[in-house]
Amino acid sequence: MKHTLKYFIKIALMLTLFVGHAQETTSKKPIPPASRGVLPEKAESATPKARPINAIDTLTTTPKIDRYGLRVGLDLYKISRGFYDKNYKGLELVADYRYNKKYFIAAEIGTENKTTDDDRLNFTTKGSYLKAGFDYNAYENWLDMENIISIGLRYGFSTFNQNLNSYRTYNTSQYFGENETIITDRSYNGLTASWAEVVAGLKAKVFDNVFVGFSLRLNTLISNKKPADFDNLYIPGFNRTYNGSFGVGFNYTVTYFVPLYKKKVVPVKKK
Repeated sequence: MKHTLKYFIKIALMLTLFVGHAQETTSKKPIPPASRGVLPEKAESATPKARPINAIDTLTTTPKIDRYGLRVGLDLYKISRGFYDKNYKGLELVADYRYNKKYFIAAEIGTENKTTDDDRLNFTTKGSYLKAGFDYNAYENWLDMENIISIGLRYGFSTFNQNLNSYRTYNTSQYFGENETIITDRSYNGLTASWAEVVAGLKAKVFDNVFVGFSLRLNTLISNKKPADFDNLYIPGFNRTYNGSFGVGFNYTVTYFVPLYKKKVVPVKKK
């Protein structure tokens, strides 16, 4: 019995030593990802990898393009005025050319034939005129808009004739009636005038290449060749004179834009 007990004790001791050695060997081996409770796919995704660039992922922006060209048209105000004012006939052609992003070279050319029937005078003015200068566009357009809010200057020159049709003398006496109208039919030819003009206007694109706009004008005379015994009370292109040298004007235009070339807008980097 004693020998049997010793035999079992030796076998148990040997098994204990063998199991301990096996555990020590296993602990030194690398543990696979699956045995750690982490899926192999997730373990690989933990390390970021470079992804190929796709055309859809890249952000592309269309550059802004400015169109440059010539805009020509008519002053509708002068044309329509002839329908309701029998004493007026006029025509004005307008044009501008885009010089750069903000500045436009502008010009107007026209003719006028106007009869002024005042309390004391009846006279007819007939002649032509030319205005030339520039406009500065103060409006910042979005995307492909081409609207204009401008301020500009013009130099105007006119050649014209005056015809004094009739006049009435002023009677200060209350005992006598008004003097009769005196028919003179006197002509004054070869008259000229020049002036400076400040222009504020607006043009808006309503259809493709079609613009409508209006402008207000303040004029001051630079030179004025007057007849010996008469005054230039109305000057073609300048309109009626107030206090001898001051005048105002207005026009309402429709124009068509003829594109000639284009420029890509390069954005300015801000510091």
